[in-house]
Amino acid sequence: MTPKKQRWSVALTVIAIVLAAAGLAFHLALQRLHSGIEAALGPRATLQSVTLGWTGVELRGLRVRAAQGAANTAGRWPAADELSAERVRVVPALSSLWHSGWRVASISVEGASLSLLRTREGKLRVLPSLLEAERPAPPGPGTAAKHAPSLHIGELRLRDVVVDFYDASVAGTRGGPHRIRLDALRADVGPLALPTLDERAAVSLQASVAGPQRPGTLTLQGHVRPATRDAELALKIKGLDVVTLQPYLLRANEANVKRGTLDLAVDASVKGQRLNAPGRLTLTDLELGSSGGVLGTFAGVPRQAVLAALGRDGRIELAFTLEGRLDDPKFSLNELFAARFAVGLAEKLGVSLGGVVEGVGSVIKGLFGR
Repeated sequence: MTPKKQRWSVALTVIAIVLAAAGLAFHLALQRLHSGIEAALGPRATLQSVTLGWTGVELRGLRVRAAQGAANTAGRWPAADELSAERVRVVPALSSLWHSGWRVASISVEGASLSLLRTREGKLRVLPSLLEAERPAPPGPGTAAKHAPSLHIGELRLRDVVVDFYDASVAGTRGGPHRIRLDALRADVGPLALPTLDERAAVSLQASVAGPQRPGTLTLQGHVRPATRDAELALKIKGLDVVTLQPYLLRANEANVKRGTLDLAVDASVKGQRLNAPGRLTLTDLELGSSGGVLGTFAGVPRQAVLAALGRDGRIELAFTLEGRLDDPKFSLNELFAARFAVGLAEKLGVSLGGVVEGVGSVIKGLFGR
C-alpha cells in the first residue's frame, strides 16, 4: 500500500471511530433520557407507546390524569386530565452525559390539551402531579437531604395545543370556576433551566381565544428571566369577545354585556423589579343590557355615559401606563390596572371620578394575579 493510501486509510478509520463514538454517546443519552422520562411522569400518567430512536424519544398517547377530590373542595381539579398529547418528541443533548442533572436539546408537543387552574387565592397551578408532587428519595444514607435533579431544556415547542384556563377566583355561569379557552396555540420558549429558572428565555406565542360569538387572537413576544422577573414582553389581543370577560367586567348588580369586542396592546418592561407597561385598550360595538335603567353602571361608570360615547364614535379608546415595584408587598397589578382604567374611562367620558376607581376595582380583578 502506498503512503498516500495509508494516510487515507488511517483518516477513514479515525472518522469511523469518531462517528461510532458519537453514535454510542447519543444512544446512551437516549437510554438515560428514556429512564428519566418514565420516572418524571409520575403514577397518574399513561402512555400508548414509547419509541426510542436515533433522533430522540417519541411518546404517543400521553395522558396525565388529574387528582379528583370531593366535589366543591380545594383539591378537586376542574378537568379530567391535567394534560393529554397525541405526540411528544424529546431530543437529548449529548452534554447530558457529562453534566449533572438532565439536559434536553428540545421538547416538541403536538395535538395537546392542557388545563390550568387559578385558585381562589390567586395561585396559578400547572401540571401539579408533575411539578408539585414530592418524589420519594432513593434508599441510602443522606438521601433525604438531596434535591430533585435539575433539568435544562434548550427549547420547548408547542403546536396545535388547546389550553383551558379555569379561574376559581370568579364564578362561571354554572357556579364553578370561570373558563377561558385558548385554541390552536403555538409557542416557542427557551432555554429553560429548572427548577432555578435563572436563564433569559425567549417567548413567542400565538393563540385563538374562544368566545360565544367570535374568536379573538392573542400574541405574546419577548424575553423573560423568571427567577428575577426581568422581562421585555409585547402583548396584543385583537377582536376578543367581551362576553368572555363578563365575570371580570361586571359587578353582580350591573347590566350584562350582550356583545362587543376588546382590543388590547401592552409593552411591558421589568428591570430590577420595577414595572413599566404603557398600553392601549379599545372597546368596539359594545351593547349593554338594560339592568339598572338610567342609574345603571358598566364597570362602575354610569351606563348612560358609556352608551352616549358609543353612540358618537362606536368605540372607546383608552391609553394607560402601569408602573410600580413588583417587590413592594403593597403592589397589586389588579388594583393598579383598575385605577388606570378608571381614570382613562372617566376622562374619556367626561364623568366624575367619584366612586369610579372603587367600582372598576372589580373589573380586572383576577385577570393578572397580584
